[in-house]
Amino acid sequence: MGWWCAACAVLGSTAGNYLLFRTARKGGEKFLDQQTQSERTRRFRAWFERYGLITVFIPALIPIPMPLKLFVISAGALGTRLRTFLAVVLLARILRYFSLAALGVRLGHEGAAAFLRAHAWHFVAAAVLLTAVLFLAVRLSDRVRGGLRKPAGAKL
Repeated sequence: MGWWCAACAVLGSTAGNYLLFRTARKGGEKFLDQQTQSERTRRFRAWFERYGLITVFIPALIPIPMPLKLFVISAGALGTRLRTFLAVVLLARILRYFSLAALGVRLGHEGAAAFLRAHAWHFVAAAVLLTAVLFLAVRLSDRVRGGLRKPAGAKL
């Protein structure tokens, strides 16, 4: 039964995030059109295009409640590709809910709840570490891609 519940949680959560994303896409475009394009707004948009899906992935993954809706709304309003957004949410939710189901199947309801309470700070530390690793991976990827692009007259 735990596996069935995990599958339903993945589908329900992904559908809910999809609806919020689509709503933000529609309303966000109008809102952004009304706002002046300040330097702060441009910097946030550039930052979110580069690292924003990390801020969606981490709270969608860890079992400790973290704010996710703000980042889902930002992803929709700032024009993140739907397919990419859904892949990130789906991957995070599959890992989260099926891990929780495995914990529940193995330890039972009380044992799983006790385990999560006892290791809450470990999850927070893992989330911080994972965020740092993903952030550095994006930076490294940018450097590698930037290093591969040579000016037309440059010698190899």
